[in-house]
Amino acid sequence: MSATLPSFPFDAVLFDCDGVLVDSEPITHRVLVAMLHELGWPITEEEAMQVFIGKAVKDEAELIYQRTGVRIDRAWLDRFWARRNEALERELVAIPGAVAAVRELHRQLDGRIACASGADRRKVELQLAKVGLLDLFEGRIFSGHETPRSKPHPDVYLAAAAALGVPAARCAVVEDTVTGATAGVAAGATVFGYSPGGPGHSGSQALLSVGAATTFEDMARLPALLAAWTGR
Repeated sequence: MSATLPSFPFDAVLFDCDGVLVDSEPITHRVLVAMLHELGWPITEEEAMQVFIGKAVKDEAELIYQRTGVRIDRAWLDRFWARRNEALERELVAIPGAVAAVRELHRQLDGRIACASGADRRKVELQLAKVGLLDLFEGRIFSGHETPRSKPHPDVYLAAAAALGVPAARCAVVEDTVTGATAGVAAGATVFGYSPGGPGHSGSQALLSVGAATTFEDMARLPALLAAWTGR
């Protein structure tokens, strides 16, 4: 493996997963909406994207109770995760340009990359395997379900940086939602906001408003964007 480029301005890159590496949000939210309808909440997919994007469903249990009168439990979550995972196995594809970008950054940084997601570990590993990225992140996958607090708190990014032995201030974080960008900023990292437009991604201005250092629309550009970074 090649040495880190001397001029590379970051010691590690921490990726979100959903919406950054894989195009999973429309699939996940379609399943979620169907199950919320079964509970009596006539929410649309567009509304669900606005409410749940970047968040763990389990963390929104009180909101679901307010809208349905049903307190979701572990059994309900297990059914949701199972139905979601079946749909992801059938339909999931990578974000355009993401696989090549991750491979290039893995090469440039001698493997100092991590996936830090708010999702449960099973989902993250399933998705990375599905698009051919699991080998690049194996041993460096972090789930907000396994930290004291999930996004928008910084815990999962701090855990990833610590495991890589890199100060968070020397990390680039790649995020596509306000919730995730808020977490990266709170960790002290430099946040690059992926904002290609379309459902499931926060807009560029929204990402900048919570502290993202810059935004970009094409994941294929990410290695060059990071390499050329000279500061805010």
